[in-house]
Amino acid sequence: MKSIFIGIALAFTAFITSTPVITTAQAHDFKIGDIEIKQPWARASATKNAKAGGAFLSLHNMGQKDDILLSASSPIAKKSEIHGHKMDDNGMMKMYEYGPLTIPAKSMVELKPGGLHIMLMKLNSPLIEGKKVPITLNFKYAGDITIMVNIDKVGAMGNMKMGNMNSSN
Repeated sequence: MKSIFIGIALAFTAFITSTPVITTAQAHDFKIGDIEIKQPWARASATKNAKAGGAFLSLHNMGQKDDILLSASSPIAKKSEIHGHKMDDNGMMKMYEYGPLTIPAKSMVELKPGGLHIMLMKLNSPLIEGKKVPITLNFKYAGDITIMVNIDKVGAMGNMKMGNMNSSN
């Protein structure tokens, strides 16, 4: 009996140490066609009356031809746009609608705080830390996919070490 218990314990230990651990980021990655969507997240609303929020993610085009993110939408917002930031003539940083976003073949485009992002406007309810919201991404070639976006804390910056933002269009 003791040898059976030891055998089971050793087998369990071998299983645990050889089984890859799935992190939250890995568990919430998505793929449609040649496009991989990695680490989608949004910031929690600072107030219960917030009317806008930002969503962030990485788009990896594994294919041989460019694809284009045409639009995004979510039932949590009456309107969603692909946004960027630019400096105005008075030295003020302003957001603007970027429009369709090209994801070059064999490249990655990162939507991150301070750069390109999905702007969720006229929110139906606040973005609550720890919850998830669906966002549908519409690609010219890959098609439509609804992803679940994790809501992080207010002011979160995400993983800023992922790489450089490519804002080609």
